[in-house]
Amino acid sequence: QVQLVESGGGSVQAGGSLRLSCAASGYSYRMGWFRQAPGKEREGVAFISFSSDVTSYFDSVKGRSTISRDNAKNTMYLHIDSLKPEDTAMYYCAADCMGVYINGGLQRYECQYSGQGTQVTVSS
Repeated sequence: QVQLVESGGGSVQAGGSLRLSCAASGYSYRMGWFRQAPGKEREGVAFISFSSDVTSYFDSVKGRSTISRDNAKNTMYLHIDSLKPEDTAMYYCAADCMGVYINGGLQRYECQYSGQGTQVTVSS
């Protein structure tokens, strides 16, 4: 079992940036981030393989975020720039993730473990 603890959330002005961290208790080949805004479904944000050679970004943050990991520290990061009010959500770290493909296209990731989340609030 992998335990995950997120940190780095907070309140920021639109246009600002944040770096979220996720400390893992053990090994996980593929890890990633989800987020869930009030009244909305949880959505995938970004995912990364163990060696960091494969990363996936979903449309919500594509082009303004970077996912990374430091395996020596069992820690994963998500840096988001140009934050928007619509980025306001609880951000969850996830581990042991597998991609779900339909007709050869990546639709989503499903993960076995998830943390408690860290809140990100972006004000305009």
